Amino acid sequence: MSDATAHTPAEGEPLIAPSSEAHPRYEEVVEAIRSVYDPEIPVNIFDLGLIYSIRIDDENAVEVDMTLTAPGCPVAGEMPGWVADAVEPLPGIKQVDVRLVWEPPWEMSRLSDEARLELGFM
Repeated sequence: MSDATAHTPAEGEPLIAPSSEAHPRYEEVVEAIRSVYDPEIPVNIFDLGLIYSIRIDDENAVEVDMTLTAPGCPVAGEMPGWVADAVEPLPGIKQVDVRLVWEPPWEMSRLSDEARLELGFM
């Protein structure tokens, strides 16, 4: 089951929570998220820098914090569900919760080198 909610960090909470990069399932989750594309930009949302944090606990429950390129994005209500739908089918994943965050705001510096190349910025 997925949960897509908007989130504002509490006072003292880091703007971007650290990801579980050492978790053995981390790369698999990243690859699943890379299958999700922004409908207006021909680059996956991970390389666009829209994924701020991926946390995976010991029972393989996944929490994803993501943003959008702009708050008025026409698919704002749908994109978190697309992320959950991409990750949930992975074998052994217990649940996926996706939070939409607005702080810090997305900026072009979050683009991966692959995205910069695809978009003609390199």
